[in-house]
Amino acid sequence: MITIIDYGAGNIKSIQNMLKKIGVKSLISSDPIEIANAAKLILPGVGHFDFGMRNLKKSGLVEVLETSVLENNIPILGICLGAQLLGNSSEEGVESGLGWIDMDVVKFDVEKIENQFKIPHMGWNEIEVIQSSGLLTNLEQEARFYFVHTFHMKSRNLEDVLATSNYGYNFTSAVKRGNIYGVQFHPEKSHKYGMQLLSNFSNL
Repeated sequence: MITIIDYGAGNIKSIQNMLKKIGVKSLISSDPIEIANAAKLILPGVGHFDFGMRNLKKSGLVEVLETSVLENNIPILGICLGAQLLGNSSEEGVESGLGWIDMDVVKFDVEKIENQFKIPHMGWNEIEVIQSSGLLTNLEQEARFYFVHTFHMKSRNLEDVLATSNYGYNFTSAVKRGNIYGVQFHPEKSHKYGMQLLSNFSNL
């Protein structure tokens, strides 16, 4: 059973539908007790960094999540904004992130892109696996995922980088620290590749 955290800032129903399609049971919840008892967690997210972080704080779930993830080592997967919230901060706002992974969130560098690409980065793109992980099993070659974002993760520790993608330049598209995982793309919108990734997460 995977618990999808409902804090008012996520594309939660499509994630649950994708999990159902691959035969994985899930629960959408904002209840601290249910989240504290979860075997695995997904932190979704769509929209502005400060909006997401403030919603998470208002939900009263930060302390519960810190106990589950940092003390009890419950696996968690952050998706898009949910992945960005795992870091320290974002150029998009002023709120501090959860700080579970030593990374910042930065806007795409227009000078490096040199007007070749539109912002936001929207559509299909490949990932390059930097280090092997159970999350990326059977996704090492030509795996493509669906992206929608203007800001991207920038890890301070290369050991935390699972995969990169290229959009005018290479940027971090997947991270991992211990039981904490984050992906910039949307596996729930990525067809067979997203199914594989979510299946991998369910089997961790």
